[in-house]
Amino acid sequence: MVDYKGKLVLAPMVRAGELPTRLLALKYGADLVWGPEIIDKKLLTCDRVVNEKLGTVDFLSRDKTKVPGVTNLIFRTHPSLEDSKLIFQMGTANPDLAVDAAKIIINDVSGIDINAGCPKHFSIHAGMGAALLKTPDLLESILINLVEKIGKPNNKPISVKIRLLPEEEDSLNLIEKLLKTGITNLTVHCRTQLMRNRETPIRDYVDKIKAKCDEYKVSFIVNGSVLNRKDFNKLQEQYGTDVGGMIATTAEENPTCFSESPLNWPRLLREYTEIAQKFGNYEGNTKYMLTRMTPGRSFAYQLIARAKTYEEFYKVFDKLNEDGTEKKYEPKVVKKEEKETRKHKVDNEEPSDPIPEKRQQLEQISA
Repeated sequence: MVDYKGKLVLAPMVRAGELPTRLLALKYGADLVWGPEIIDKKLLTCDRVVNEKLGTVDFLSRDKTKVPGVTNLIFRTHPSLEDSKLIFQMGTANPDLAVDAAKIIINDVSGIDINAGCPKHFSIHAGMGAALLKTPDLLESILINLVEKIGKPNNKPISVKIRLLPEEEDSLNLIEKLLKTGITNLTVHCRTQLMRNRETPIRDYVDKIKAKCDEYKVSFIVNGSVLNRKDFNKLQEQYGTDVGGMIATTAEENPTCFSESPLNWPRLLREYTEIAQKFGNYEGNTKYMLTRMTPGRSFAYQLIARAKTYEEFYKVFDKLNEDGTEKKYEPKVVKKEEKETRKHKVDNEEPSDPIPEKRQQLEQISA
């Protein structure tokens, strides 16, 4: 079973958390990676297909497609490259649907996480995401059902990601309730539902949350303004080496941020694109990620925004210096002797060949 303790992990991110981002994060030091939130009802429309060409396992929808008219691919994982590293995040507001959906995916992932923290409309409009914080009994039921019917029979961990409630006491009471469900890990985004990512996270009582997790033998991961490995090291210095850290925004802009020496953005663009192309990532999604990775003031940003194919992406990269500046191409200066030589050369003639008589006459006329 996956051990979450003390791990630095990639956050679940819609659009950004597809296979290329996860593989790049793992290559550069992420201990675990969360996939993007997939809704239970959508997963229930999928067929599991082994993609022998790519070496992946694909979940293809029989219903409306993720990218209308382009692909019916809902989720893709690489079994060998993500082995024991991939946590599948599910959006749900129904215990029975959650269990049925989990049965489809459980053999191809290392654990299942329930999204109870996302404040975006696409999560909360149907009672999912952060909306579950207002229906704690329902959230408790979802987790218990998953633990008993999916986690234990398959020896796979069930976890949940939440946000804080406005009041400390309410947060701690909710957390204790969730810890009793049998989950293996708790991830806390240390902001409330109404707070935005630019606001300083609330860590005033992280030590109390950690103490409760220790009491119930549940691992604990902190999310919110953990930007790189240096921040993670400071987090562990303060709360203990068994505390985990989850990176979101920075990892969207640079999935190699888990490394002590992340790639600079020009090198990142090319390496990310090579992985994306190799594993058949939809070009529209690749383009989205490239625009997230490219500084908005760079000359390359607008070029990438206008590009539509992998070939066009690489043409932009070819214009970049290592430091992100634009390559300058000096026009070749043609020497006088070379000019004289060129006017003699036609087809396969050598410069030393005599000028044909007819051409001599034409040149005299033009002169």
